[in-house]
Amino acid sequence: MSEKKKKQQPAEEKIEQETCECEKEPAEDPVEEKLKQAEEQVLALNDKLLRTLAEYDNFRKRSVKEKEAIYPEAAAEAVSKFLPVLDSMERAAGFPCSDEEYKKGVDMIIHSFFEALAAAGVEEIPAEVGSPFDPAVHNAVMHVEDENLGAGVIAQVFQKGYRLGERVIRHTMVQVAN
Repeated sequence: MSEKKKKQQPAEEKIEQETCECEKEPAEDPVEEKLKQAEEQVLALNDKLLRTLAEYDNFRKRSVKEKEAIYPEAAAEAVSKFLPVLDSMERAAGFPCSDEEYKKGVDMIIHSFFEALAAAGVEEIPAEVGSPFDPAVHNAVMHVEDENLGAGVIAQVFQKGYRLGERVIRHTMVQVAN
């Protein structure tokens, strides 16, 4: 039996050792638990901060794009309001006038108007009789059968067109040969 007791003793010691090790491990320390919670909270707040910064950056970029898009649109709208005045001045300059000083004054006003338009980046859309019709910049208001001109060619220009950069402010009104 002594052998049995010897065999049993190490097993009992192992059981006691196992229970002792378990008893030695206390439940999680409240300080460590609070530290884990604080770390999780820091990670959550850091993630929230990064998302807020990204959202703000996107907002700033979108605002810049909108601001850049508004200026050409507003400039084109303002210029389009003055074009009828320019048309009237050009028609007035086309009539015969007995007072040369008056005619010279009207021509100077028209010249100043064109300089102001050029300074704003507005340019006239070229349209001459015999040039090809381009529907992107020309507005065909009439068609005419003309053997001297080919098909799809401008036969007459009724009103000048203008553009600001690539944006058409007013299409050129033309008569097109068929």
